[in-house]
Amino acid sequence: MDRLRKFARTVLAHRGGGSGARHDAGRAREVYQSSTMGALMDGVYDGDVSVGQLLEHGDFGLGTFNHLDGEMLVLDGVCYHLRADGSVETADRGDLSPFAAMTWFTPEITEEITAPMTRAEVIALVDDLARSPNLIYAIRITGRFGGIRTRTVRKQEPPYPSLTEAAEGQAETDFTDLEGTLAGYRTPDYEQGISVAGYHMHFIDASHEHGGHCLDFRVEHGTVALGERSELHLSLPTTQQFLGSDLTPGNLTEQIRQAEGG
Repeated sequence: MDRLRKFARTVLAHRGGGSGARHDAGRAREVYQSSTMGALMDGVYDGDVSVGQLLEHGDFGLGTFNHLDGEMLVLDGVCYHLRADGSVETADRGDLSPFAAMTWFTPEITEEITAPMTRAEVIALVDDLARSPNLIYAIRITGRFGGIRTRTVRKQEPPYPSLTEAAEGQAETDFTDLEGTLAGYRTPDYEQGISVAGYHMHFIDASHEHGGHCLDFRVEHGTVALGERSELHLSLPTTQQFLGSDLTPGNLTEQIRQAEGG
């Protein structure tokens, strides 16, 4: 019965999206982002954008949920809720998010991984494949992983701590020898504070039962697919929490690296 309910929720999650947008040349180059990483760092954990609204802007992406309740990963138009215990659920379309980045994923570049590679080696490969460090790249790595370490933030209650403080209580999980998908973005350095500069990826296993924010990995074999994006649509919230936040602290870069495990 649990598997039947999970299947039904996944089917429903596919319905009602704006799939025609992937054929629009302009939107195909776009990353749609709600709020900023700087706001999330300052504890703005309540947003008014629903999963259903996010799916109108893409079938691929990542983010988090209100109260900082776990990690978000969107693959093939299905939004997954990655919990602090390492488990995964299909999110409801009405669930709200304080931060997410979405795109329609159609790769322009693919590369096969035929021998084991570490995270550093995969990053070097993607850097070499990318046309420019000044553009955004959606990244999807599918294959077999010899090892992967993830973390997932725990649900927070008001008054909210900063993301750096919240990350101190994060749950870390190690997985070994499993099939799965790493997905996320390579973002230019000049976007730090708007987004996460550099690499930001989430992981989900092939059974869609386990996952989290990726800290480290080793891939045995698989496929790297990249989608180049040259437009950023930034949608800012107008909540009192966002309007009163400090979005430009002096040590923002260090705070993000600490919170993201970079």
